[in-house]
Amino acid sequence: MQTVSAQLSWSHYCELLSLENVEEINYYIKSTELNNWSVRQLRDKVKSNEYIRLPKETKNKLIKQDKSSVADFVKNPIMIRNKNNYQIISEKILQKLVLEDIESFMTELGNSFCFIGSEYKIRLDNTFNYIDLLLFNYEYNCFVVVELKVTELKKEHIGQIEIYMNYIDENLKKFNQDKTIGIIICKQNNKYVIKYCSDDRIIAREYELV
Repeated sequence: MQTVSAQLSWSHYCELLSLENVEEINYYIKSTELNNWSVRQLRDKVKSNEYIRLPKETKNKLIKQDKSSVADFVKNPIMIRNKNNYQIISEKILQKLVLEDIESFMTELGNSFCFIGSEYKIRLDNTFNYIDLLLFNYEYNCFVVVELKVTELKKEHIGQIEIYMNYIDENLKKFNQDKTIGIIICKQNNKYVIKYCSDDRIIAREYELV
């Protein structure tokens, strides 16, 4: 285990005493240092199983201290608060739930996200299209397109978000910014759709209402 950090209080460490995985403990210690989490924030992170919901590849990168990307810290599943206990979830309602607690949602995606807009209007030839959520990550210096789906991931979802990403790259991205990332949040992932997707900037994550 890493050396005890002076940036964490004894109360912080008490929140971690029940954990047995050393790498998980180190993750929370490092994240608390970087993000200046309060004891309550740390407790919420542990309670939501944030480390457990990280992709396996991300955990390996953390152990090896490899360079990370904006997609590495997007949780799976992503927790979306359903304060009004909606029983029937449409894409509009899912978007409404996200926007009602946008700060919490962006935390589920990782750190350093800024909100650009919802239903972001773009023009393709003579028709208008609307990106569900457009974000920017200032740590990784790139735009992030988020599409919300209440069904299983389908191949046409890949084509849709890829068009949006390319539009942002051509019309909004500056020369010193990295290429746009695409995140599809769906009810059920389909590993084969992602497996045969040729664009590794696109990732898919399931959502869970809480």
